[in-house]
Amino acid sequence: MKDDQDTKETGPDLSKVVKIQADIPNGECGSAPPTRIYKRRWVIVLLFSTYSLSNAYQWIQYGIISNIIMKFYNVDGFAVDWLSMIYMLAYIPFIFPVTWLLEKLGLRFTALVANALNCAGTWIKVASARPDLFWVTLLGQSASAVAQVFILGIPSSLASVWFGAEEVSTACSIGVFGNQ
Repeated sequence: MKDDQDTKETGPDLSKVVKIQADIPNGECGSAPPTRIYKRRWVIVLLFSTYSLSNAYQWIQYGIISNIIMKFYNVDGFAVDWLSMIYMLAYIPFIFPVTWLLEKLGLRFTALVANALNCAGTWIKVASARPDLFWVTLLGQSASAVAQVFILGIPSSLASVWFGAEEVSTACSIGVFGNQ
């Protein structure tokens, strides 16, 4: 009875629990090394925000001048609306493969593919500046839409890789803000 009272007054002995938690291995590699923080991490998150911004403005660039696009390409408003809807439609089939690629091949690969697709989509749209090439515009917009799927998955991974525990939420919010 006395042991039960001592436990109630002082609480259970947690020294063994804390020790077990401190020795949790990182797979077969042993304990996880501390995150190394570089000064250039802020430049990295700002670069990411910049190319995220360059992709986000392409999403609605045709929608804000839809009357001009309709006249130039001689298409109806629904066709112009598809230029922005393709972004949302591309997200559905590509989010799972892109997430898998981010996890398996890493942040650098994913960021490079996102930038390459975004750049290709932009140049394809530049090449579509003729009234009979609306389908080329849709093709370029589709490439940029796939790039967006890559870009939207990056902020949390970028923040966790480049930033310490006390800066992760700030870095993630800056990365997400770039797309806004």
